[in-house]
Amino acid sequence: MRNILNVLHALSLTMLGFSSILLFPLGVSLYFGDGAHNAFLISLGISILGSAALWKVTSSSKDEINPRNGLLLVSLVWLVFPLIASLPFVIDAYIEGHPLTFTHAYYEAMSGLTTTGASVLNNISELPPSINIWRVTLIWVGGMGILVMAVAIMPLLGVGGHQIMRGEIPGPMKEEKLTPRIAGTAKALYAIYISVSTLCVICYHLAGLSWYDAWCHAASTMALGGFSIYDEGFQHYDSGLVDTVACVFMVFAGINFATHYNVLRFRSLRYYATCPETKIFLAILLLGGLTVSAWLYFDGVYPTLTQSFRFGMFNTISLATTTGFANTDYLHWPVLLPVMMLLLGSFSSSAGSTGGGIKLIRVIIILKQIRAEMRKLLHPHAICPVKLHRRIVPPAIISSIMTFVLVFVILNVVLTGIMVISGMDFTTASSAVFASLSNIGPGLGEVGPMSNYSGLSNFQMWVCTFAMLIGRLELFTVLVLFTPGFWKK
Repeated sequence: MRNILNVLHALSLTMLGFSSILLFPLGVSLYFGDGAHNAFLISLGISILGSAALWKVTSSSKDEINPRNGLLLVSLVWLVFPLIASLPFVIDAYIEGHPLTFTHAYYEAMSGLTTTGASVLNNISELPPSINIWRVTLIWVGGMGILVMAVAIMPLLGVGGHQIMRGEIPGPMKEEKLTPRIAGTAKALYAIYISVSTLCVICYHLAGLSWYDAWCHAASTMALGGFSIYDEGFQHYDSGLVDTVACVFMVFAGINFATHYNVLRFRSLRYYATCPETKIFLAILLLGGLTVSAWLYFDGVYPTLTQSFRFGMFNTISLATTTGFANTDYLHWPVLLPVMMLLLGSFSSSAGSTGGGIKLIRVIIILKQIRAEMRKLLHPHAICPVKLHRRIVPPAIISSIMTFVLVFVILNVVLTGIMVISGMDFTTASSAVFASLSNIGPGLGEVGPMSNYSGLSNFQMWVCTFAMLIGRLELFTVLVLFTPGFWKK
């Protein structure tokens, strides 16, 4: 019981910190005079009172949480924060006389915080500016992971962060740290994230966007989230320059931030070349984009090579990095192209990036293991260890990666089956689950790039919400909570 109270005490502190973010859209609302300030004031009051009450009840429990309870805390945070984040949507809609169901609001908040970028809101451009600011701020905060930011300040509050960081950092090599202390790691990552986000805002503005539009799209770009403030997404701007800015920063955010840190720390670009993922990541984006562009041109979808290259590269990079932006309705392209781009989104992003999916490092290790097994068939007595960056990958990590991918596939099949049974056509169901589990956002069929998820039933939305959550926390962090052994002493 005391261990659970420790978790709830830590949760109350993180809730309080997250609640403070509501001050930003509140200030925006007052600045624009868009009438949504009451929604943020009420939400702020509810969240502060709730976190304060939980803190008071658990104030006697301030011990260091163990690894098992660290996993519980991570899951609770990602369940409770969307609850807080959904309040402004519900309250503003109620005040405006357009009631929004809790399911829709929670889905939108979860989609933002998990950087999935799948929306259930229609006529987005008509929303109050502060509501749109809140949507993209959720994505930006979720981009590096709320827990990564939290561990930077938790030592000051008497709550250690190492166990939390292990559950939050994406990728199989979770024990590697950039700095001696875990808080230093979080601060280093966030310093890069904030600095490049600022640069992204400036570049968007120089490309012709207003400061409001620039921040909204920079937040989504750096978090690889894909929320836009227009229903038609980047098609609204119809600008090759804006598309180019988006591509540059999507590629940056899709690279391991630890690699960016080493490049800046040692002032050498060689770390991009020595990173086991970066070269392959860039090659996948380039070859994938060129393949799609060539297909579009020779199939006559676009009359010029320039147009084919612009639309082919942008949408390939967007889906491969799990961002989900679109500057055209690519469902009108040859059917294999959207499917291929969606598949790229399931594994192309680097571990330690803001992208979702399986992560490229896992695919690399699996391919190396397959090659090792083939060599053993030819040379039965040979010792063929799997090496990554001149280091042997422990068999335990290889086994966990194989299990991860297997569970990823099984979950896709099971959840797709549930969606089909609920009445959804197979194309929409399979792509919705796949896009949610990989945190990509847009799918195929009824949930394509120029539509959204508002047509789903409440049950179907909850299935996708669950998929987004477990996808963001890399499956086992959440699934382990459903095992009897987790709750035994």
